[in-house]
Amino acid sequence: MVWLSFILSPLRPLVWKGVKRWVGQSFPSVESISTAALADWLAQDDPPLLIDARREAEYAVSHLPQARHASTVEAIEAAGIAKELPIVLYCSVGYRSARLGQKLQAAGYRAINLEGSLFQWANEGRSLVAAGQPTRQVHPYSPLWQLLLKPTE
Repeated sequence: MVWLSFILSPLRPLVWKGVKRWVGQSFPSVESISTAALADWLAQDDPPLLIDARREAEYAVSHLPQARHASTVEAIEAAGIAKELPIVLYCSVGYRSARLGQKLQAAGYRAINLEGSLFQWANEGRSLVAAGQPTRQVHPYSPLWQLLLKPTE
C-alpha cells in the first residue's frame, strides 16, 4: 500500500479538494475551521472544546491533545457540555464530524467542523497523542481513505 500512496501522492491535493467540497456540500450549515486557524485558537487563553467523533478504536490510536471522545449527541449531553461553549469536531477527513455537527446544531450547540480533520492535521505534522504520549500513528479508517495520509517515516 505504501507504493500506491507514493504513486498517488501528486494527486492527493486534488482528492483533498474534492473531499472538502463533498463535506461542505453535504453539510452546508456546519461552520468549518482550518487546521491553521484551530492551532492559533488552541494557543489562546480561551480555546474551544475538541471532540473526536471517530470510533473509540480510532481515538485510541491517536487524537488531538486535549480532545475528548464523543460520537453522538447523547454522549455530548451526558458529558454535561454547555451549549454555548464552542465545540470543534473532527474525525478522519471531516464527514462524520460534520454530520455530528449538524445534529449538535439542531440540539442547540455551537458546533464547528475541522476542515480536513485528523488526516490533514497529521499530514501537516501537528501534534497527536495516544494514552497521553506523543505519537505519529493515525488510524487509517480504511485502505482507501488511508491514501489521503502522507506516509510516515
